[in-house]
Amino acid sequence: MPSAARNRSVVAGLLLGTMLPQPSAAGDDNEHDWRLGGAARFNYGWLDYGPDKGDGAFDLELLRVDASGEQGPLFFSLQYRWYEDFDAIHHAWLGWRVDEARDLRAGVVQVPFGLLPYASHGFWFGSGYYLGIEDDYDLGAVWRDARDDRRWHLALFAGDEYRNGGEFDRYSFDVATTDALPYREAERAHLRYARDLDGDGWRGEAGGSAFVGRIENRATGGDDVHWGTAVHAELVRGDWSLQLQWAHYDYGVDGDRIALSAFMFPFEIAAEADVLTANLAYALPRTGWLDAITCYNDLSTTQVDGPGLRDSWQNVSGCSFAKGPMFTYVDWIAGRNMWFVGGPGVGIREPGGDRWRSRLNVNLGLYF
Repeated sequence: MPSAARNRSVVAGLLLGTMLPQPSAAGDDNEHDWRLGGAARFNYGWLDYGPDKGDGAFDLELLRVDASGEQGPLFFSLQYRWYEDFDAIHHAWLGWRVDEARDLRAGVVQVPFGLLPYASHGFWFGSGYYLGIEDDYDLGAVWRDARDDRRWHLALFAGDEYRNGGEFDRYSFDVATTDALPYREAERAHLRYARDLDGDGWRGEAGGSAFVGRIENRATGGDDVHWGTAVHAELVRGDWSLQLQWAHYDYGVDGDRIALSAFMFPFEIAAEADVLTANLAYALPRTGWLDAITCYNDLSTTQVDGPGLRDSWQNVSGCSFAKGPMFTYVDWIAGRNMWFVGGPGVGIREPGGDRWRSRLNVNLGLYF
């Protein structure tokens, strides 16, 4: 069995182990709370580009299993996903809680960078997701301190979740090892700070993030410095919310490109870029059958400079609908020079990548 397949089998085994009742030690009176859940999601898409242009089928998009629990100061969370053509870990970590405001989490854990938990509202996330700086999960440890009106995150990572740049069957977007660009993520340190805002009818938070690490060249054995920074704010006034973020990343490699991968495929991105995000959302007053409706417009762009590079844009307009265990996204996704809508990558100049492409996407999820 290939090493990546072994890794997935081990994680799946751990998940199954957490689902089964565990015997208690004699005389152990500590209370514990174990929870098991999951989801099944179905997806429909209408595309105005590519070989599948036009109506798509309403297909099963995802099955997933979740397990979490706590006993005393220890707590954990696991999630494993099965897609149509591959399966992958989402996260798997064990935590130690000092108190409600401070804890340490170790394993495959969310990277504390930028707006948390997401710099987006829709099913397709924002540009940062496809660049590995939004909703990214890697192997490491994160210390959180959220006392008073401030939140600190300090994190150290050993690499991507599989520590294997040649493993393309993954959920998080990480550096890919390809023949043309044989790099791999290595160690990285993160620092994130945010402070609550409250005044003049607005509330929310504002802060900054930074990281520094190294990238390995698997062909030469050399290293390059990988770093990034961001300033971000999320503001809420009544039923309106606004997300703003500027981020910069630099892989420091020779040349203008590096490869990332996720969902089975590697693709190229600009090795250095500014990523700007501006998202506006409105939560409709609750009426009728539905529990909640939120409508939004998420705009993000990847700004680049150099030969063979070109700016990328993404705009997602849509609404989410919640009713009991059901959660549905209806999104119109438009992209210019964006990988997931037929573009050559992100920030890459190639023939045919500069026109706008779009798709209507409906995702219905059942969560339990």
